[in-house]
Amino acid sequence: AQLVARCRAGDEDAWRELVDRFSRYVYASAVQGFRLPQQDAEDVFQEVFTRVYERLDSLREDEAVRPWIAQLTRRLCIDRLRSGARESDADIDELPEVPAEDVLTKLEEAYDVHEAMAGLPETCQQILDRFFARDESYRTIGDQLGLPSGTIASRISRCLDKLRDTFEGRNVPPAPSGGQVT
Repeated sequence: AQLVARCRAGDEDAWRELVDRFSRYVYASAVQGFRLPQQDAEDVFQEVFTRVYERLDSLREDEAVRPWIAQLTRRLCIDRLRSGARESDADIDELPEVPAEDVLTKLEEAYDVHEAMAGLPETCQQILDRFFARDESYRTIGDQLGLPSGTIASRISRCLDKLRDTFEGRNVPPAPSGGQVT
């Protein structure tokens, strides 16, 4: 919300930060979620951020920037798929396949983890990235950071606890339904 407020105030650094924060998500949605070719994905990417820039004032709640960008990305990807079908002599009645919701859900979850990791201390970001993303061993990480392997194991555990803490309370279970309220 603060970032959006800064963008609305004309802060150019905030605009760069907004694009940096959401660029991977938008591009991954286009390429992985909708399987757009690179050129089409780049066009969607440009169009998403052009529209965000032009229409940010129409966003009613600053906190809703992420779902707004997600919906905008989905719509533009679907439009791109449809226009590609029209250009390729495909039967217009047969709309291109929209990705399964689980692909987009996985991208959303990956984005959530990326955002949560950005809030961790640099040492945690580095260790978790090396272990989980780069698939480096405790020994390799320890050698590169000048730490014993056992220390790496305990730091991974502590860093995962910190990461888990950032997610607590985010997925509140729904209230029970079907019963009478007395």
